Amino acid sequence: MQCLPSPNQLLQALDAADFALLRPHLGTVEMVRETVLGEAGVAPRHVYFPHGGSVSITVGLSKGQLIEVAMLGRDSVVGSSAALAEGIASADAVVLFPVTTSVLDVAAFRAIAATSARFRDLMIRHEQALLAQVQQSLVCNTLHPVEARLARWLLRARDLSDTEVLPLTQELLARMVGVRRNAVSLVAHALQRAGIIHYSRGQIEITDLRALEAMSCDCYRAVKSRYAHLLKASR
Repeated sequence: MQCLPSPNQLLQALDAADFALLRPHLGTVEMVRETVLGEAGVAPRHVYFPHGGSVSITVGLSKGQLIEVAMLGRDSVVGSSAALAEGIASADAVVLFPVTTSVLDVAAFRAIAATSARFRDLMIRHEQALLAQVQQSLVCNTLHPVEARLARWLLRARDLSDTEVLPLTQELLARMVGVRRNAVSLVAHALQRAGIIHYSRGQIEITDLRALEAMSCDCYRAVKSRYAHLLKASR
C-alpha cells in the first residue's frame, strides 16, 4: 500500500506505515535560488525532499571554480548520505531553480531509518543512483563535446522542473557544465539558429525537445533510466 500522494517521488514510493512515521516530522519550506542546503565539510542539520525545481550538487576546483556533479529534484533527497552516516557533506548543495521542499530534522531522519528497514533501504538505493549520476557526469564532462553536455544538462533540468522555460543565464550554464562562457555562447547561438532553443536575457526555452534529445549523449538516458529503476523498484 502506497502512502498518500506527495510531490516528491521518493515520498510517493513509501508505504503507508513508513510515511506515517515521517509525517509528524515533515515541514514544508519555499527555497529561492542560491539557497544553500548543504556545505562540503559541514554536518547536515536537515534532510530535504524537493517537490520540483532543482538543486545543484557541486564540488570546488582550483582558483575558486565550481563544477556540477549532479542535479537533484523531485526524484531525489538532499542530505541523506551524510545524515545516514552521521558524517559531513562531501559537496555543496545549492538551489538552482526555486523549489518547494519537504524538510525534516536529521535526528528524526536517523531515528526513522533505524526503525524501518524498508525506508533505510530506499535511502541507500537513492545514494547508489546519486553516485551513478556523479560518475556519469564526470565521464560526460571528460569525454563528450560541449554540445552533448549542454543538451544533457538542459534535458535533466527540464525533466525535474517539468517546464520548457528555464530561468538561467549562459554564464550559469557554463559554470554548471564546466566550460568557458564563450563556448556555451557559441553552442547556444547554433541551437537557436537550428530552432532547438530560444534564449533571451536570463531565460532559455526548449523549443524542439526531440532534436535536443537527439543531440544529447547517452549520459542523459543512463541517468534517467537509473532514477526510473530506483522509483519502480520501490513500489
